[in-house]
Amino acid sequence: MGLTGLRRGVERKEARSSKHKLEKKLNFYAKVNDAVATLSAKKAISKKRRLRSRQRKLKSYDLSALKELLPDLDAPSQCSTAANLKLNCKSRQKIVQREGAQLRAVLNDPTFAIDPFSAIHQHLVRTQPPPPPGDQEKRSAKSKNKKKKNRRKKTSSSTQSMDL
Repeated sequence: MGLTGLRRGVERKEARSSKHKLEKKLNFYAKVNDAVATLSAKKAISKKRRLRSRQRKLKSYDLSALKELLPDLDAPSQCSTAANLKLNCKSRQKIVQREGAQLRAVLNDPTFAIDPFSAIHQHLVRTQPPPPPGDQEKRSAKSKNKKKKNRRKKTSSSTQSMDL
């Protein structure tokens, strides 16, 4: 076996080691590809979950069902005219003058000078629309029920403290 035999043996070992290294690299790349594929699948699943949760939230914020219950307001309201009004220097001056005149008229009013609170109360009673008749009955019934419940709670708590 001479020198050539040793060279061949070394070459065979190098060939085996290079093949072994190549196999290791291929196995590693295969594992990396599998990991990337599973991660992309997980991302897709999580994106679907997020999309579903967003859709659920949007459904919960959907108020179109309430729109049917609300009355239609075809007549233009004062709020819409106030919103359309552009405030520039002249319009502000006009508003300030009108409000100033209104304030002077209120301060010069003899009923306001005598008793300001009653004058304000009378003004509010005159200008505010009366409440619907059914609401007052409901409110009074609710307040009576609350009073009864409070009395029951007070009596029951006092008897419990006596028993202990």
